[in-house]
Amino acid sequence: MPLPHTSCPANADCPWDQFDPEWYVNHNYHSLREDDKHILELMRDFFAKSLAGRQLGRGLDLGTGANLYPALAMLPFCEEITLMERGAANRRWLRSQISGPEGYSQSWDPFWETLAKETAYAQCIDPRKMLGERARVEYGDVFQLGQRQFDMGTMFFVAESITARLEEFQEATQRFVGSLRIGAPFAAAFMNKSDGYTVGNHRFPAVAVTEEYVTRCLSEVAEIAKLVLVRSNKPLREGYQGMFLALGKAEKVNN
Repeated sequence: MPLPHTSCPANADCPWDQFDPEWYVNHNYHSLREDDKHILELMRDFFAKSLAGRQLGRGLDLGTGANLYPALAMLPFCEEITLMERGAANRRWLRSQISGPEGYSQSWDPFWETLAKETAYAQCIDPRKMLGERARVEYGDVFQLGQRQFDMGTMFFVAESITARLEEFQEATQRFVGSLRIGAPFAAAFMNKSDGYTVGNHRFPAVAVTEEYVTRCLSEVAEIAKLVLVRSNKPLREGYQGMFLALGKAEKVNN
């Protein structure tokens, strides 16, 4: 039987509370894929070099969903990490991973082991305990984000995967960067030319962004240090052409 198709061209039309985190984790992060490993290595090295052992106040992982590795990448550098998520089921899943008696599941260990090859991460003796102490899960809507609140940030597969409208993609991306203090380092990942995706029994939209569009959108609000296209020999699904990782720092908008 074919899956039911939910028509949701705009972000507000999508059934975010019905997003299935268990399905998503099992499909995407049951094991560490080579493309995710490459992204982790790039992000790890950028943060370690940019921050050079400094510890900041507040980090933001925007639209965390059921993915812990962006938050883990900020762990050595932040006293507090906000996992901002709109979907109710995703928030419950995140709290179970962070606040449970044993911490996050063992499937995330290879992700941490990749990060821990750099000294700043290797010095974190008990990342499960640290994440439980430093991370907090909050309801949040990207389109309601305040300005200049956070000292570093991550946003993975969010802006292009919450809408089919280019203008909403641009607003979400620029609001993310705008929520960071001037000079704050960030990492943002995007699916390349995605035509939408299925999670459990629901179909969600996407904007088929390209390198040119991501660059143009980010360059209006950020200093881009690197934009890398990461391809996979074994794609997760049909309907996309790799992933972009953007690394940079928030900057003032020139009016």
